[in-house]
Amino acid sequence: MREEFERLYQTYHHQLFQYLFYLVRNRETAEELVQEVYIKVLNSYETFEGKSSEKTWLYSIAKHVAIDWIRKQSRKKRKSEGKEYEWSEREFEIEDNDPLPEEIVVQKEEVQHIYKMLEKCSQDQQQVVLLRYIQSLSIAEAADILGWTESKVKTTQHRAIKALKRHLEEADAAMGEKEVSK
Repeated sequence: MREEFERLYQTYHHQLFQYLFYLVRNRETAEELVQEVYIKVLNSYETFEGKSSEKTWLYSIAKHVAIDWIRKQSRKKRKSEGKEYEWSEREFEIEDNDPLPEEIVVQKEEVQHIYKMLEKCSQDQQQVVLLRYIQSLSIAEAADILGWTESKVKTTQHRAIKALKRHLEEADAAMGEKEVSK
């Protein structure tokens, strides 16, 4: 078991960290959540049936760990504001002005611009783009992680690309107008 755990850690640690880093937008929190993922892996490895790949299993655990963390943060925030109610999984969003992971990790302005425009997409669209294009997962793997059908992943991916393209075009047009007004 120890060798298997170390192999999983060596193989997927960096990818899971990047995934969680994007979701929570804080380096220390992402590091803590990766540790939590591997604690869950240790505790549940014996029950892993192999119905999905190790990779999708780990990403699924990471997704749920991140959602739990975001919900907890949201509850704390609502409590401090005197609001007490529960959100569904798709309604969570936290306003966070900390630098995004890609701003720290990726220094190219074009990529940063694309990530900024991706923030304007829905949470589902962001998840699909992140899993499919940033993490290079297949449609089947993304569907397993998100608990969706492959058809829903394809549809969401198509809409995400369309929305991202529209946001980029709007931003470029706005930049063009600023240049003209100078």
